[in-house]
Amino acid sequence: MSSPILSVRDVHKSYGTGQGRFDALKGVSLDIAEGESLAIVGKSGSGKSTLMHVLALLDQPTSGTIELQGADTKKLRGRRLNETRNKTFGFVFQQFFLTANASVLENVILPLKIAGVGRGERKRRGLAALEQLELADKAKNKAVNLSGGQKQRSVIARALVNNPRVIFADEPTGNLDSATGAVVEDILFDLNREQGITLIVVTHDEDLAARCDRRIYIRDGLIVDESRGAAA
Repeated sequence: MSSPILSVRDVHKSYGTGQGRFDALKGVSLDIAEGESLAIVGKSGSGKSTLMHVLALLDQPTSGTIELQGADTKKLRGRRLNETRNKTFGFVFQQFFLTANASVLENVILPLKIAGVGRGERKRRGLAALEQLELADKAKNKAVNLSGGQKQRSVIARALVNNPRVIFADEPTGNLDSATGAVVEDILFDLNREQGITLIVVTHDEDLAARCDRRIYIRDGLIVDESRGAAA
């Protein structure tokens, strides 16, 4: 069996000190296989978003180790950390984080701009990602003029533009009606199955979680249960 793309060992994460200290993660260990779909399920305040942030290298654990493809991420600092995160991960959040008055294409190619990719190549890859999400006709539109579903598809295009190994989706359908949400879910799971992108979904939605290969349940900063097998 191939080694996991992400491996977490006894990870703790605390905020504050003394009386005001809050332990968000209290010793989490977890392996995530390349190409799997994983749901991290829990109520608000359970630690699920904190776990996603440390997995995605957006935040450092207080203690414990996170390995990315067998390499300890503690050694990643500054520019190297940013480059690794930008190249390896794509992000789809409940809030769209689109620049309202920029065009859809400008929003989508932002990770490529950060990565220093040349203008022509940025445009080519941005349009290809929009084509994949059936949004190429909206490339020049301002993001502010898109519907909720179109905004979320733009966000997925932006997540894909760097050919990531892992997509993190934090409540990806939270701001969408159920019909639009179902379309967005289908897109994410198709990317997982057809392109082999590892999909990590953070949610409290049991129906969405049930579509994943594996589900872990987190409560009070600890993994309390795990189940396998997709319902879809």
